[in-house]
This record gives sequence, structure tokens and C-alpha cells, in this order.
Amino acid sequence: MRVCVIGAGLSGLAVARALKDRGIEFVCLEKAPEVGGIWRQPGAGEPGPGYRSLHLNTAKQLTAYHDFPMPDSYALYPRHDQVAAYLRSFAEWAGVLDRVELRTEVVSVRERADGRWTVVSRDAGGGMAARRFDQVIVASGHNAMPSMPSPLPPGADTFAGTILHSLDYRDGSDFTGQRVVVVGLGASAVDIAADLSRHAARTLLSVRRGLHILPKQLFGMSLDEIAEAPWWTAMPFDEQRRFVEQTLLVVRGRLGDYGLPEPDHPVFSSAVTISDEILSRIRHGTVTPKPSIASFDGHRVDFTDGTSAEADAVVYCTGFRMDFPFLPAGCPAGPDGAVRLYKRAIAPDRPGLSFVGLVRPLGAITRLVEAQARWLARVITGETALPPAEVMRQEIDGYLDGIVRRYGRAEGASIQVDVGPYLGELRELQAV
Repeated sequence: MRVCVIGAGLSGLAVARALKDRGIEFVCLEKAPEVGGIWRQPGAGEPGPGYRSLHLNTAKQLTAYHDFPMPDSYALYPRHDQVAAYLRSFAEWAGVLDRVELRTEVVSVRERADGRWTVVSRDAGGGMAARRFDQVIVASGHNAMPSMPSPLPPGADTFAGTILHSLDYRDGSDFTGQRVVVVGLGASAVDIAADLSRHAARTLLSVRRGLHILPKQLFGMSLDEIAEAPWWTAMPFDEQRRFVEQTLLVVRGRLGDYGLPEPDHPVFSSAVTISDEILSRIRHGTVTPKPSIASFDGHRVDFTDGTSAEADAVVYCTGFRMDFPFLPAGCPAGPDGAVRLYKRAIAPDRPGLSFVGLVRPLGAITRLVEAQARWLARVITGETALPPAEVMRQEIDGYLDGIVRRYGRAEGASIQVDVGPYLGELRELQAV
């Protein structure tokens, strides 16, 4: 049995460790010059979703691998370079570095007639190689293809300033003295707006739709710790929702009081934004909320409320599209854009193809990818059997039905998971 792992970031290294522990032969292909994924990009000056002010939003003790803690010297929410160093040290400790081929980009993954897989890769010199594998595990993340409004507001093509996506943003000091508009209210938008506000002459935050903003800690506990606390997991979902909404009113009041739009949905019915800074920066006057951009005219940005402002740059923090150009079309997402994977990991109609880390939890992802990796390793060795493809498809349909009821058909909703229940499912699967 020979396995190809694609990606050597947090998820790929978890897979590598699980496969090595089970004695499974594998190779891990990573297009970057070093392991660590997005966490090493800011320090290396490479393009990607990482930026210099990037820190963990999840507590270090729950973001670390289960038996390899982060150093005591790290703060509770470490910087990107510290996380990158930690991931490198984990790879050394786990003994998987010799299985990682760096500067090796996967070009295509195709199923063979014999049920195996052909993986074509390109090395740093442009040389191509085709290899056969029994299994392919994709652990390359899903934050590489920027999503921009299409079309952009009228006048964007003649805007006298710079329009960029958060993928191209590096550091607030690059915009010293400039007038900048940040578009969005997700994690990167609030991080970048807060970062810019320390350097730019003026920072505006353009928000189309309200999102629930949660602090990193409540009652002195990180959100990760709360998510696993027995008193929390014992609560029915509706009670959890009421508890958080009432707590947020006490902790920060109404978002409308900050000039932000109130969310049009209950908490946990859409992705939430975790930030300790953005509301403080707004209250200190260094970030000013604005509604959606209506149009551009020279250096002027017009907003939908009839106001306008001069701007030198606009940073669209509008997320990423799930894009796996090396995979067959329609995989892993179906025609409706929803990711169709059994237990959020296995492609039922493509035996031998699976994914790790293609989930979006509220809290640290590390425990989830470790559990996924251990389960897949047991599947590969035959210690755990998969149900028939039809049963897997039924499980996917049921899961997606629940997603639609809770989140609607929002883009990206199909990869949302609740940490506690999902970990419980994966533990049950490993016990079978």
C-alpha cells in the first residue's frame, strides 16, 4: 500500500504522522520550500493568505498536536513565525521530514482503470514526474484562490488607487499615510483593518452584511476550552445559542452601537468572526465602519448610504474559493457547490481519494485533522471498514440537509462542523 499526501502544512503533517505510526508507506508532496503552510509564508515573503500581523485565533494548547505541546514561552495566541517554527519542530520530532518532497507541485491526480491513482508533479526545475499510488490524501488547504465580487462596483476599472485582495496583503506599514478601505467582516478583514489602523492615515471598514463578532475569550476561557467543557457540550443547541447571544450583549453590547450592521441571523447560523481588536479600534476612532461600496470615481469611493471618501487603496477581504485544479472536475464539490464527502473526508464515488482539513470549525482545527488522519490510516490498513458507497452518499445527503436547515445555502457552509459532535463521530468510526 503506497499513499500520496498532498500538502505539508498543519493538516498534511498530521496525516504524515498518522501514516508513519501505522507503518504505511507514503510520500508527502509540498510545493513550498519548507513545511508549515500559510504560517511560514509571511516570514518567507511568499504569496498566500498569511500576513505579517497574523496570530492564532485559537488557544495554543488546543491548536498544538495532542502529544507535542507548543513551548511554554509562547503566548496563548502565538505569532505566525512561532507557529511555523512549531510545525517544523513537530515534523522533526515525528520523524516525517524525510518523507516530504519540498518544491514539488502537484499538477494532476487521476484515477486509473485498475483503481489506483496517477499523480503528476513538477519539481523546482520544471521537471515532470508521474507516479502511481494506491491512495491519495489531499491536505493542501482551501485558501489559495481569491474570491472577488464579480463584477466589481462600477468605476473599478478606472479607480485611481490600488485594488487588491487580502491574498496580496502583507503589512500595514506598506500603506503608511494612505487612505484605505477594507471590504469584509471576516477574520482577515478585521485583522487587516486593525493592522492598517496603526499605519494608514485613515482606515474605513466596508461591511455588506453583519456577522457575529466573538472575543477570543469569555469568562477568562478561550472559546476552544468552552467548546469542549462538559457544561457546554451538555447544553442543547438552542440553549447554547441563547447563552452566547446573551453573553455577547453583556460583553460588547449591540454591534449597531459601533456603526456595524446587526447580523440578520442567529449566532451559529453562519460563520462567526473572532476578534479582540476590531471593536476597540472602532471605539478609538482608528477604524470607521461604512456600508457596501456602490461605485468608484477617480480616487473617490462612493458607499450605498450616499456618503463618499477619498481612497488610495481598497483591500477586498472577501474570502477564497475552494479550488483544487489538480483534481478531476466536480471533486470534491458537487454541481451546487457543496462539498460531498463522507464524514467530511472521503469521496464515496472515488475509492482511494480522501481529504483532511477540509472543515471549518468554531475553534481549533488541529484535533479534528488528527482524528481524521488516524481514522483514514486505519481505513488504509483495513482495521476499519467503510460502508458501501450508497450508504456513504446517504450520510452526505443527511449531513447537507442539516447544513441547509441551519446555515442556508451560503457558499462554504457545507464544510462547517461542530467540534464536539464531529470529534465524537470520528472516535466512533475508529472504534468500529
